[in-house]
Amino acid sequence: MQIRISWPAGNVTASLDADSPTAQALAKALPLTSSACTWGEEVYFDTGVAVSRETDARQVVEPGTVAFWTDGDALALPYGPTPISRGDECRLASPCNVLGSLDGDAGVLATVRDGDPVRVELIDD
Repeated sequence: MQIRISWPAGNVTASLDADSPTAQALAKALPLTSSACTWGEEVYFDTGVAVSRETDARQVVEPGTVAFWTDGDALALPYGPTPISRGDECRLASPCNVLGSLDGDAGVLATVRDGDPVRVELIDD
């Protein structure tokens, strides 16, 4: 399953695990528009989707991971350290459901500004 995430300065595509219950719930809510928040080198935004934390949820992930923050009903897109990271790791605010990964360089997320409108849509196969 592929999605496109767009904001005024750019866009990125991501590949999601189609078997993930969280990815399936997110897909049903697409397309969606939200307002970006930034936290260190992480972009996150509300999706309006409420799901439970999955058993394999993780707090430390690789840059470019597409994660779902169940505490905030938000997609979390880390591309570098956050304020609670140890060293260069991507440490999320709390354990998140891992949905997949961004295609290409996650560093493009550095062009997202707090408050930017963000659109997420499914890409037809």
